[in-house]
Amino acid sequence: MASMFGSMSFSKHQFSIFIQAVLVLALAWFSWLMLRITLEYVPPRDDAGFLQIKQQYLGILSWKAAFWTHVFTSMLTLLAGFTQFFPGLLRRVPQTHRWMGKFYVLNVCLVTGPASLVMAFYANGGVSSRIAFTVLACGWIVTTAMGWRSAILRHWESHRAWMIRSYALTLSAITLRAWKWLLVMIFDPRPMDVYRLVAWLGFVPNLLMAEWLIHRRHEKF
Repeated sequence: MASMFGSMSFSKHQFSIFIQAVLVLALAWFSWLMLRITLEYVPPRDDAGFLQIKQQYLGILSWKAAFWTHVFTSMLTLLAGFTQFFPGLLRRVPQTHRWMGKFYVLNVCLVTGPASLVMAFYANGGVSSRIAFTVLACGWIVTTAMGWRSAILRHWESHRAWMIRSYALTLSAITLRAWKWLLVMIFDPRPMDVYRLVAWLGFVPNLLMAEWLIHRRHEKF
């Protein structure tokens, strides 16, 4: 009986390692895609990538500064946030977990989050898109700040829940593009219609999934 349970435990452990490996590979792939997008803006120029459809805003200094800040800091946030969800890292090198967490929080709350908020005011797709990206930027900053606050208070379950929400919003950089690709492939809608849809689809399903994961974890404990 003991050997049977030992075998089951080993299998669960192996499955957990497998899932983590799949997640790492998936993040590596999507990070590579994000890096390719980022490299389109090196060296910086006013006709690169997304800027081709934002020419009317290039004269607005705040928007331009926010855009370049977001381009070169958002992927760092994606990678730093991912390191926070490996229990082995926390157990073996807690100092690394803390420093990467601090970098993530400071970047979201003081750098790329505010830059995203400025950009949201000028989003393509009209009022609907601007509201969506404003909600996303504010939600990103608030959930991250709450995660930091709960860590300072040593409320670890609350900390984990807030950081899951925060990282779900971080992943909108990837899911937005995935939804855009899928919608264009299946429906071939007008560009601005796609933009209005993915502005919301990029983060709302992510938050719903985050809440499900948090609820599922609470049920286990």
